[in-house]
Amino acid sequence: MKIRKNIPLIDQHDKFGFWGEKFGGSFIPETLKKPVEDLTNLFQKLRKDKNFIKERDYYFKNWVGAPTPFIKLENLTKHLGGAQIWAKVVSEANGGAHKIYNATVHCLIAKKAGKKYVVGDTGAGYAGKMLSMAAKKFGLKCKIFMGAKDIKRQKPNCDAMKKNGAEIVPVYTGSQTLIDAVSECMRYWVSNCDTTHMCVGSTVGPNIFVKICGWSTSQISRELAIQIKKEFGTIPKKLKLFNCVGGGSSSFGFWNEFMHYNKKQVEFIGVEAGGPKNSKRHAAPLTENSKIGVLHGAMQYVVQDNEGQIEETESISAGLDYSGVSPLHCFLKDTKRARYTSATDEEALSAYELVSSLESISPSLEPSHAFAEAIKIAPQYNKNTIFCVNSCGDSYKDKDIIKSRLGKYIR
Repeated sequence: MKIRKNIPLIDQHDKFGFWGEKFGGSFIPETLKKPVEDLTNLFQKLRKDKNFIKERDYYFKNWVGAPTPFIKLENLTKHLGGAQIWAKVVSEANGGAHKIYNATVHCLIAKKAGKKYVVGDTGAGYAGKMLSMAAKKFGLKCKIFMGAKDIKRQKPNCDAMKKNGAEIVPVYTGSQTLIDAVSECMRYWVSNCDTTHMCVGSTVGPNIFVKICGWSTSQISRELAIQIKKEFGTIPKKLKLFNCVGGGSSSFGFWNEFMHYNKKQVEFIGVEAGGPKNSKRHAAPLTENSKIGVLHGAMQYVVQDNEGQIEETESISAGLDYSGVSPLHCFLKDTKRARYTSATDEEALSAYELVSSLESISPSLEPSHAFAEAIKIAPQYNKNTIFCVNSCGDSYKDKDIIKSRLGKYIR
């Protein structure tokens, strides 16, 4: 099993939608086969349509705010010694996070499909916030499913969703977090697919939703490749790209344009949520060697018990608190193209505090996990090695959590 050159990774699946023969697929009820097939055919047509791509790029530039900044973290680099540390500040995008790319594309697709309603899931609230923004922008009615636990801990984003006119549907089943929100969202779509377009918030779910999200967030690495070449004249001989991994949308988008480089030159480092220190609970199926199972319509590595039941996860970060992970990341792990590790809640908080104190950016708790790994290993390298961290979300949504844990909030 290997990654084929000159073919986008989102297309490297077989006729049944599996990457590497065992990750992905479309495990869906009979009632959804026709809607999924229609969406698949529509997307395959639109992604090759020059007018649609022109429209996408117009909104990415003039509404989303592309390109987002690529900056050197001078103070952090000096503080740690070793590798140069840079950041792709995707949190500067409209709305404060990478989720805006996927939301924008889904709403454009919904318009082309003649749908008047969009429905989506959210954990950290960013996917819901961005979908509500895009729905308002394009004149669509919006409904967001969100775990009751996440509604309490991500109030700023919930307030934004309501302000944009979206209806938030609390989910009280299971762990009352992202996994349950995705489940309820999919159940709703089964009954309303004739009038409603579903936006899956990450590179998870049935094959077509993985592809749409990956195609959308790849804007991040398209920009980054240009910015790095402009800064260094070429792609550096030793470049390490750090990204948090929950469902996997920002990390895939951050890495996609560099997929054809040798991993000795461009290394992908994905950082999952290790959960509270000294706890057995985590949200790190790749790092903890979880077994393969089916979750939300796709085969993937899943946190599960000995009987194959999905286990509840725990993380200070609502956006990483997911029992599964994108089939694309499972494929990247098995092909050994990417390296995966995890950071604890405490390590993420410490990284947030250090970065926010030294630099002009204030990463949310999701990218703080990625910063934690970069901070940990930077002193092992010299200035010829370039670290780049995707600061894919802004900390404002986590201000209450951070203040309660650290006693202060650094903006």
